Amino acid sequence: MKKILFISSLAVTLIACESRTYEEISDNTPIVEKVTYNKDVKPIVEANCIVCHSAGGAASFQPWTSYNQVKTHIDNILDRIQRPNGDPAKMPQGGALSQTQINTFIKWKADGLVEN
Repeated sequence: MKKILFISSLAVTLIACESRTYEEISDNTPIVEKVTYNKDVKPIVEANCIVCHSAGGAASFQPWTSYNQVKTHIDNILDRIQRPNGDPAKMPQGGALSQTQINTFIKWKADGLVEN
């Protein structure tokens, strides 16, 4: 009986496995609506960047606590968040933004770096 249960469990597990890659299952949906700083970009910055890019942070020399600061550094931000995993200059340190978050920054620049 235990053998049948084990084989059944194994069969269900194998059938449930998928062979899709991370890129295939990650959310890389194109952003169609206009991206603005306050609505779309600021929440990403606050959740992932402010810990270092504010007073007292490791990158306090380059604060990103305001719209103008993020706008001024957009090219550097885009460069750093799109670097390959393993690159010591990839940001944020200790993790990576999702492709959707990266696309938000790209679309914000393409849309003219609008604040509101």
